[in-house]
Amino acid sequence: MGSTSAENGRAEGVGRRDLIKRSAALGLVSVPTMSFLSACASSDSGSDNKAEQGKKTAKNPLGVNDSAALSVVIFDGGFGTKYATDANAEYKKAFPKAKVDFHSTQKIQSELQPKFNGGTPPDLIDNSGAQQMDMGVLVGKKQLADLTPLLDAPSVDDPDKKVRDTLRPGIVEMGQFDGDPVWIMYYAYTVYGVWYSQTALEKLDSEYPEDWDAMLALCAKAKKKGIAGWTYAGKYPYYLPFSLYPFIAKIGGREVLDKIDNLEPNAWKDPAVKAAFEAYYELYAKGYILKGTPGIDHIQSQTSWAKGKALFIPNGSWVENESASVIPDDFNLSVGAPSGLDSSDKLPFGTIWASGGEPYIVPSKAANVEGGMEQLRIMLSEASSKNFTTQVKSLSALNGGTEGITLTPGLKSAVAALDKAGDNVVNPRIQDWYVKLQKEQIGVAGLGEMMAGRLTPAEAIKKIQGFADAAAKDQSIKHYKHQS
Repeated sequence: MGSTSAENGRAEGVGRRDLIKRSAALGLVSVPTMSFLSACASSDSGSDNKAEQGKKTAKNPLGVNDSAALSVVIFDGGFGTKYATDANAEYKKAFPKAKVDFHSTQKIQSELQPKFNGGTPPDLIDNSGAQQMDMGVLVGKKQLADLTPLLDAPSVDDPDKKVRDTLRPGIVEMGQFDGDPVWIMYYAYTVYGVWYSQTALEKLDSEYPEDWDAMLALCAKAKKKGIAGWTYAGKYPYYLPFSLYPFIAKIGGREVLDKIDNLEPNAWKDPAVKAAFEAYYELYAKGYILKGTPGIDHIQSQTSWAKGKALFIPNGSWVENESASVIPDDFNLSVGAPSGLDSSDKLPFGTIWASGGEPYIVPSKAANVEGGMEQLRIMLSEASSKNFTTQVKSLSALNGGTEGITLTPGLKSAVAALDKAGDNVVNPRIQDWYVKLQKEQIGVAGLGEMMAGRLTPAEAIKKIQGFADAAAKDQSIKHYKHQS
C-alpha cells in the first residue's frame, strides 16, 4: 500500500507506500467520495492559472518557466520530509527567481480535495498515507499529467541517458494503468517481506526457515522460550499481504496474482491461495501469534516485535526508519522472502515482493506542470537519491544510487534479498488499482477476521471472492488489467 510509507503512529493507520505501503501503502479512508470525484472530473476552473512555458535548453530540458512559483505538498510519514526540502533547495539553486511553496501533511485527501475541486491543485504531490487519494480514480478522471516528458528528458547526471533509463525495473510500469501514459512516479523502492532480528534467530540456534514445516518448527521452539512466532498490525491487517501475496506466487506462480489483480472469476479459489491461507491460519491455530495482536496497530506491533516479543512481522523496508527509536543496536535487522510451502512450489525460495513506493503525481490542472516534473528530475539525480537513502534507510527508484553509502543492516539485507530474488520479484497491483477492495475488504474483513480466528480459511476465501466479484461488476469504478 503507500504508502504507501508509514505513518508515525497515528490512529488512522498506515498508508502503504506505497504502497503498499506504504507504502507502499493507502488507508481505510483513502477512497474519495463520489462528490469529490465528480467535482474533480467536471472542474475546468484554474486552467487560466497555467504558467507560461519557459525556453527549453540543455540545462532546462523540460522548459520550466524560471520565475513561476512551484507548489509542493509532501506526505509527512515514516520517511519524514527533509529529503524533499533538500531537493527543493536544489530547485531554488537552478531557478533562483522562483518561489517554492512547501507544505507537509498527513491529511493528503482532506487538505487537497478542495484544491482539486477548485482546479487549483499543487504542482507536485507525494500522494501517500492513510488519506492517500485513490490512484485508479485520479487516473480514470483524467486528473493527472502524463509524466512521459519527464521520463524522456535527459537525466541530471548523464545527459546522454534519459531519466527512464536510470530507474529500477518495474518503476515505469507501476505508473501506468492503461498502456503507455505514465501517471505516477514512485520515488521510493520498497522491499516487502518477513522482517526479523538475526540476533534473535542466533539466540535460538536457528536459521531463517525456507519452507513451512521449518517455519512452524521454529515458531514452536520460540514458544517454549516465551516468544511468539509472529505479530502484525492487527488493526490494519492489509500488512499481511506483504508476505502472503509473494507466498501465494511462490506456491502457484505469478499468474495467480495476475488473475487476482484482474478480478478474474474464482481467482481467489486457486489451490495456491487455499494452501497459503491454511498455512497462515495454522499460525493462529497453534498459538504462534503474539497475544493481543488483532487489537494493536502497526506501531504497537512493530514495537512489540522490536522488543523481542515476536520473531517475525510482515512489513516493508520503511520499518527500519519508522521503528529506529525502538530497534536495539544489536538487533541486526533482516528481511526474509516468504518461507515456501514445500518442494512442489512453482517458484524458488527467494521470491519476494518489491516495488515502487511513495507515489508522486503532477496534477493535470497544476499551474506549473513543468516545474513539478523538473523537481522530480532533480529528485532522481544521484545526489538526491543518495541523500534520501542515507536519511530514511530506503532505496530510491534510481537504479543503483547506493555507491559510497554505508548501508544500515535492514537496507543491506533488502539489497541482498533483491539480489537473491533475481527475476523472481512480484508486484501485485491490486493495492493501487483497487484501494478499498485491498484494504477494507480483503485486508480487514477477510484476512483480519481469519487471523483473529473469526473466519476459517474457506470462509475467508469465499468472502474475499465475493468482494472481488462485486468490484468486478461495479461500473462506478474503473477496471484495470495486466497488459498481455
